[in-house]
Amino acid sequence: MIKEALQYIIGLQQPRIEEIYGENYYFRNDIPILVDSCRRCEPLEISTLTSLVDYIKERMAYDFNGTGDLPQMIVHVESETEVRLVTVFNNDMARWNLVKVKARVPAIVLNKFIDQESFIIQMQSMFQNTEDKAIVMQVAGNVEDKTVANYGDDGVTQKATIKTGLANVEDILVPNPVKLQPFRTFHEVEQPEIDFVFRMKNGMAGVSCALFEADGGAWRFRAVHSIADYLKKELEGVGNIAVLS
Repeated sequence: MIKEALQYIIGLQQPRIEEIYGENYYFRNDIPILVDSCRRCEPLEISTLTSLVDYIKERMAYDFNGTGDLPQMIVHVESETEVRLVTVFNNDMARWNLVKVKARVPAIVLNKFIDQESFIIQMQSMFQNTEDKAIVMQVAGNVEDKTVANYGDDGVTQKATIKTGLANVEDILVPNPVKLQPFRTFHEVEQPEIDFVFRMKNGMAGVSCALFEADGGAWRFRAVHSIADYLKKELEGVGNIAVLS
């Protein structure tokens, strides 16, 4: 009698799935949880890859099933700004979305002309410091109004007059193309280097500037692979985790 009672108590502590009135319930410590409702739960939303790595390492240390087996997980790098943590197929051939990571990146104005001051502020605050950034800012910050020349403009090369001192000016070629690194992905990985066409023009409100992407979006693929490589390195040694990009 005592043996049967002990076996009953131990059985209550083991996780199990039972069908009740057509619904599947997951029992742990004799507490029923609707399986379908768990799958529809909103994923945890975070904004850094570091938090995702910490979450995975802590979760994998927890016996999710109560059987000693670690849960199967997939880290899916969906884009340069989004990563998801999902489970493998469950009994209903669906996946549970556990975590959604969305990078916080600034809204950079590209592929259109903006006024000179806004352009310079954007360059200072939203681009990493590189050699080409310094050149672009020197030209954009010192160009004299009404001097962006149309002669010799073949669609790539422009001429402009910039201030080189208190009383000195100089005609220069506007650099093109330029390699810049705007903040467009997670800060834990290196920002992708992108080729831009740098253009300026005169208008009623003065000089305006623009950067046009010139790599056909190839930078996105490089960013995705960089994120995947970072996660693989940080999760090295963590079992039952696959990183896909």
